[in-house]
Amino acid sequence: MKGARERSVDIALIHHPVLGKKGEIIGSAVTNLDLHDIARISRTYGINRYYIVTPYKDQQELVHEIIEHWQTGHGSTYNPARKEAFSRVRLADSLEAVIEKSAARLGRTPVLVTTSAKYQDKSVSYLDSRKRIDTGESTLLVFGTAHGLAPEITELADYTLPSIEGWTDYNHLSVRSAVAIICDRLLGDWK
Repeated sequence: MKGARERSVDIALIHHPVLGKKGEIIGSAVTNLDLHDIARISRTYGINRYYIVTPYKDQQELVHEIIEHWQTGHGSTYNPARKEAFSRVRLADSLEAVIEKSAARLGRTPVLVTTSAKYQDKSVSYLDSRKRIDTGESTLLVFGTAHGLAPEITELADYTLPSIEGWTDYNHLSVRSAVAIICDRLLGDWK
């Protein structure tokens, strides 16, 4: 595999607790686009596990149906590449459950790295984070939906990554776009 290196990186996409438009704690809906696109990003950049985090049973059932379609249903033979990408997708009730699953698999608790469209304390540059990953640090990248991660999640972070800044004052990327940019910065094979 081109540029293959052993890295230990997982992604958690949080749907609860996240922030609403007014800063209130809410739960957001799982989207089919996020499932597909982030699974493909995960496969492309060698992410070990991509966790969808939602406590809502109806949302969990939806995620199970989509995964099943691409893993064992018609989708598995119709599009083998999508089946391969979906092999990384997992479901969890909470971030704590993700941390427990990762720790059990790795034999150690991963470093928790949050992301945000706004400045956060405990910020570490992309270059420094990339170096930490390249030296074998087990990392759990945590992304929020809606208007970002709830404070109770960001407070758990070992560190956070800087916001993605463009050339304008508009800063509201889709989460799947942010995941792609951040994975490329941290794990991409660029010179």
